[in-house]
Amino acid sequence: MALPDAVSAAEALDAVRAAAGEMLEDVSVFDVYEGKGIDPGKKSVAIAVTLQPRDKTMTDQEIEAVAAKIVAEVGKRTGGTLRA
Repeated sequence: MALPDAVSAAEALDAVRAAAGEMLEDVSVFDVYEGKGIDPGKKSVAIAVTLQPRDKTMTDQEIEAVAAKIVAEVGKRTGGTLRA
């Protein structure tokens, strides 16, 4: 995600936790990059999310829906956008 410089990675992780709910097993930042290719005043924060539903195996569609919910929540709380 491209986050404003003023936003901490911890804030983004809190948004992921809120969006993923009980099926979240783990979430962590594995890369932060500022520089060429990133808009001024922003940083790229790469987040790893591990989901572990307790009652069934998730379908691809369910995983995509949770991923979209996570991206939307991070964007809403931080002003960040998904990088291509």
